[in-house]
Amino acid sequence: MEQHTQSKNAVALMAALSEIGNHAYGRDVTALKYKRLSADAFAPRYATDGSACFDLMACTQGSIEAGDAKNFSIGLAFEIPATHVMLIFSRSGMGVNDGLRLSNCVGVIDSDYRGEVGACLRNDGRFHYSVKPGDRIAQAMLVPIPYVALVEVDELSDTARGTGGLGSTGN
Repeated sequence: MEQHTQSKNAVALMAALSEIGNHAYGRDVTALKYKRLSADAFAPRYATDGSACFDLMACTQGSIEAGDAKNFSIGLAFEIPATHVMLIFSRSGMGVNDGLRLSNCVGVIDSDYRGEVGACLRNDGRFHYSVKPGDRIAQAMLVPIPYVALVEVDELSDTARGTGGLGSTGN
């Protein structure tokens, strides 16, 4: 059974890479595996060939009153490559036109997380907002991450800015 599943997954991966090959604009393609946790889940997809992020769609419905926040199920789990992180952002149009944003501003999905990815939307607008299954409610991108060696030191190097904080570089 395991060998059949691996073979099926390999065929699906090759089909996905073949499909995206015509739309990658010469960019390197990294496979991002996802699993539907709900029959109502929608496959993530890029809106255009030049999109930096792929869209995540709600698989549940609900409404958010002005000033409130609500969790929406995406119905998907991801297998993020060990050298990457998936970042989830608000959709620009929803923020500008409707005052909606992710409640945590940016979602960080680590490579070792295998649970469902969701989106908690906050309504900073003046009117209630309704979400229905299939609505694009967030966008995500896969980003390579370096692994850093954290080194404690007694002194840091000098820069022209130095310790100047908020507002120190002017308007």
